[in-house]
Amino acid sequence: MGWWQLNADTLVRSRFVLSPFTETFASLKLLHAGTPAHPGEQAWLRAHLPAYRTRLAADPATAQLVRAALGRSWIADFITPTPKDGETFEEVVARVRSADPAAARAHLTVSLAGPLPAVLDRDDLPDRAAALLEYVWTRTVRPYWDRRRRILEADVAARTARVSQGGWAAVLDSLRPGQTRWLGGNRLQVNLHEYPPREISGAELVFMPVTPRTGWVSWEEPERYALVYACTGALTDPGSRPVPASLSALLGRSRATILVLLDSPMSTSQLVAVTGQALGSVGRHLKILLDAGLLERRRTGRSVLYSRSAAGETLIAAPLFQGRGTV
Repeated sequence: MGWWQLNADTLVRSRFVLSPFTETFASLKLLHAGTPAHPGEQAWLRAHLPAYRTRLAADPATAQLVRAALGRSWIADFITPTPKDGETFEEVVARVRSADPAAARAHLTVSLAGPLPAVLDRDDLPDRAAALLEYVWTRTVRPYWDRRRRILEADVAARTARVSQGGWAAVLDSLRPGQTRWLGGNRLQVNLHEYPPREISGAELVFMPVTPRTGWVSWEEPERYALVYACTGALTDPGSRPVPASLSALLGRSRATILVLLDSPMSTSQLVAVTGQALGSVGRHLKILLDAGLLERRRTGRSVLYSRSAAGETLIAAPLFQGRGTV
């Protein structure tokens, strides 16, 4: 397994960062795999995969570059720079484009675990990678970015609240189940690959959520290290948490959906993004559920977060609403 050694100060200073570039690269990985994890990804692939494949069919060198860069167990370093907090997509992709061609080829031999194909023995690889990432961002991510950003914010809010409730160990264990784990002794397992441990004490450590079901690690030694993880599945695809038909009959489908989703704290705007309901409707549903004692709320910074109360948990867990069909 791969793990990082870090001191307590590094962990305390660590933070969550949202990045349009990281979301774009995760979307490129999904396009490359072509396999959806849930109906939401299936609809997105149906809309964008044919054009993506047509583009690569017309550009065999870039198609080979993608296959080489997204290796079986390693991603070419030059194509995944570690974004800084607040850095725009354009700023990060400019770093991809300015990568040294010789270094890019060397990184590809690592991700391929072998020699480069002849078609990749060229100096325009960074520019080709940047152009493809710009295509993915412009055509397949930017039109949805506002909604995706709110989903990512909801995930960060939920995990930040969990830090205050259960400490960092519980949060780290949940980022990429089966991959990330707090090992104790100031060790953070970051994946299952047998790579030498890295000492990152004193470096900047960031956690970056993405909406596609993927994840990876990146770094700019020795200053910055990032762990990219897929945000909570119910946020990216609300249908993954079915709403019992009997609960919908009692509360109404929209109100029941909100109650089911609020096992993790969310703000009003985040619920709007996740459910697709209008802002006014979500606000009314929240007030009714709050007045009924099924929700609780608290302020975190500028946001007011809602979550299920003990009474709401009891209602969801009631035998009446188990195994009675869904809507």
